[in-house]
This record gives sequence, C-alpha cells and structure tokens, in this order.
Amino acid sequence: MSNETNKLTKKDIRKVYIRNLFGLQLGWNYEKMQGLGYAYVIMPALKKLYTTKEEMTKALKLQLGFFNTTPAMSHLIVGADMALEEEFGMSDPTAIAGLKTGLMGPFAGVGDTLFVAIYRAIIFSIASYMALSGQVIGLIIPIIACLAVLWVRYKFTYLGYVQGRKLATEFAGQMKAFTEGASILGLTVVGALIPSVINFTLPLEYKMGEVTLSVQDMLDKILPGLLPLGIVLFSYWLLGKKKMNSTRLIFVLIALGMVLGNLQNIFSFIASLF
Repeated sequence: MSNETNKLTKKDIRKVYIRNLFGLQLGWNYEKMQGLGYAYVIMPALKKLYTTKEEMTKALKLQLGFFNTTPAMSHLIVGADMALEEEFGMSDPTAIAGLKTGLMGPFAGVGDTLFVAIYRAIIFSIASYMALSGQVIGLIIPIIACLAVLWVRYKFTYLGYVQGRKLATEFAGQMKAFTEGASILGLTVVGALIPSVINFTLPLEYKMGEVTLSVQDMLDKILPGLLPLGIVLFSYWLLGKKKMNSTRLIFVLIALGMVLGNLQNIFSFIASLF
C-alpha cells in the first residue's frame, strides 16, 4: 500500500489525462495492442506511487500486459486503475489486472458505438450538409464536438478515479470476489470474441452415393465454433514457444489457412493418384 505522502494529486491525474489523449496508441502492436501506450499513459502515477526499483519493475510488468479498448473509454479504466494502485499498491496486482481485463471489452463495445459510429455519423453528417449549403457553422460544428469529447474524456478520468477509490475503500473486504468476478468477465468476453472474430469453416465433404456428408456440419453438432477455438488454442500454444512472436505467428496462420482451405482439393488429388 502506498504512503500518504505518495497520494495522487489533481496535477498527477491531469498528466495522465494528457498522456492518454496523445499516447495511448503509441507503440500499438499485434501482440499487446495498446499495452505499451497504456504503460506510458499511467507512468506519472506510477512514479508518484512507487519509489523503489522493485515496486516500479513489478508495476511496469503488470501495465505492459495486453490492453485494447476505445480510447475515449480508456480514461475510466485508467482512473480506476490509479485509485486501486493508490490504495493497495502491488499487494494485490490481480485486482488491477482483473479490472483492466474485465472492463476493456465491454467498454470497447460501448465506446465504439457512442464515440465512433454514432458520433461520426451525426456530427459529420450535419457538418457536411451545412458546409455544402454554404454555412460557415458547418466548419465549426466538428471543432465544438471535438472540444466536448475532450471535456467528457477529462471528466471520465476523474470519474474513474473517484469510483475506483470507492471500490477500494468501501469494498476492500470484497476485493477477492471482485477480482474473481472481473477475471471471469474478462475470460467470458475473450471466449465470446473467438467465434465472432474467427469464422473459419472446413470445406471438406464426403459423398457416398446420393448422400453428402459435410465435415463442418458434423463439427458444429459436436461443438459450434470448435475450429476457431482450436486455432486460438494452437496460437496460444505457439506463442509460448521461445522463438515464436506475433509476426511469425501470422505467417504460420496464413500457411495453415492455405492448407486447411484447400483440403478438399488435396484429398481429391491424392484420390486421383490411386
């Protein structure tokens, strides 16, 4: 737990807010996505809360983990993260990891709808219509909307921090249950994303007279989404290998897709040889 002298101030929170505006997407990559940017964003708070090399090393390793959500919604997560670390420090890192993992998926869905789809459709449609009509206000509307979003993101940072402090102080005795719940939510979100993002099907069929047996239909009866799940588990296993990284994994999956996508042709060619 951090000392009273290391408590965060409004100045520290503002620094994190500014960094979040410009730095969350820095260093975006396929392995950790916004993980590197998140560590950069929260660095001012970490420097204030952790004064020893051991604590800072542990905190950075935690914050460099996988993270990806809508930038506008990330302020809520960062704010709550700061509050938890201020109260518990590195004595309960699973609570922090569970918070990030559990919230980034649902917040991404809400944020993409509000700040990407709806925001852009409404604001820029109105602005374009007015600009085409020769009204100068068509140029000003996007600027006003942008300033409004910046204000909302600023408030989100403090809202996340305040609610995070309530979580840490009023529900301190229930943190274990919260951590387990957040972890379960995070795993549920990841599990739901697998069949929705990976939609590979096996185009392999056997014909016996007038009857056609589809391998994909049989697999769906056993477990819908079995092949996407297998691909994810295979990728997870490969990433655990010493010389494997996300870039090499992409090429492995491309080669695997080419082979699996042409299984029918491969079997037909082999059959023709006999």
